[in-house]
Order: sequence, then structure tokens, then C-alpha cells
Amino acid sequence: MYSIQTIGRHPAALSRMTRALTFALFVGASACAAFSAHAQGAGMGPGGHEGRPGMMHFGGSPEHMARGIDRMLDGLNATDAQRAQIKQIVQAAAADLKAQHEAGRALHQKGVQVFAAPTVDAAAAESLRQQMSAQHDQASKRMLAAMLDVSKVLTPEQRAKVGERMMSRDAQMQDRRQRMQRDNAARPARP
Repeated sequence: MYSIQTIGRHPAALSRMTRALTFALFVGASACAAFSAHAQGAGMGPGGHEGRPGMMHFGGSPEHMARGIDRMLDGLNATDAQRAQIKQIVQAAAADLKAQHEAGRALHQKGVQVFAAPTVDAAAAESLRQQMSAQHDQASKRMLAAMLDVSKVLTPEQRAKVGERMMSRDAQMQDRRQRMQRDNAARPARP
């Protein structure tokens, strides 16, 4: 670690520290982007809650997805035909999203190269940001298309039940977040 005095006497130390800070910021941003991509296409439904009742299950093995879909449809009196149609929709979407996830991984690797270079090319970084944004948008559109396809298979009553489950789960998550915030606020500060 560099002290303020060291940086003032050694311009090279400032340059190294600036590069290290830039790289650390990029890694953090990339991790957020990777998490976002994972949340969108590799095992989590919209909102990023894996296994959330009523949400689509786009990642994991076919068996994992089938169990998730079965859990979603439990209590909805879904027919075998509905279950089969929904599983087919979700499996097709998962295959598409897996390919998009791989493309996102390639963009991440390009980003590491841009930010690890001796001089960071701002235009290249912006171009990558735009590509990542477009990739996330494409994944979001594919997920919405799958959810709309599923909505056509379910009856209005079944969709209403799924909506009730989602709202109940959201309320539980909100309560949990509030409890955690209260617990964290009540803890004594670390020295």
C-alpha cells in the first residue's frame, strides 16, 4: 500500500496506484455485470431470486428446471399438457439464454483486456459497455418472450394464483431485508 508521502515523492507510484484502482473498479463493475447476466439467464428469474415461487427457471440441468417448473405449477391444477408445454418453452428459452451468457463471458474477457492495458482506451471501454448493455437487453427480451408464451398456456385463474404467490414472496423478502437492516443497525460498530 502506498502512503500519501510516497505518492507525492514518486510519480510512478501514483501511476501504478491509478492503474490498480482503475483495474479494481473494472473488476467490481464486471462482477456486477456478470451477476446481472447470471441473474437474467443462468438460474435465476427476473429479480434475481432463484427458486422463487411463480418465477421462470432458465438455468441448470433439465432435471433442475423441470423440478422448478413443477414447483411453480403445484397448486395450480395444471394439466399434464400445460406442464409439458411450459417445460418445452422454458427449455428453449434456457438454451437461447445459455448462448447469450457465453457471449457475455466473451465480452467480460475483452473488458479485462481493455482495463489491464498500460493505457485504458476510453472508446473501447464505452463500446464494450454498449455491447454488454445490448446483450443484457437481448436476454431480458428473451425472458419476457418466454414468460408471455407461458402466460398463454395458463388460465387467468392460474396466472392470478402465480401473481399472489409472487406478491407473498416479495413481502417475505421485504420483511427479511428489514430485519437484516435492523440487526445490522443494532450491532456495535467495529473499531
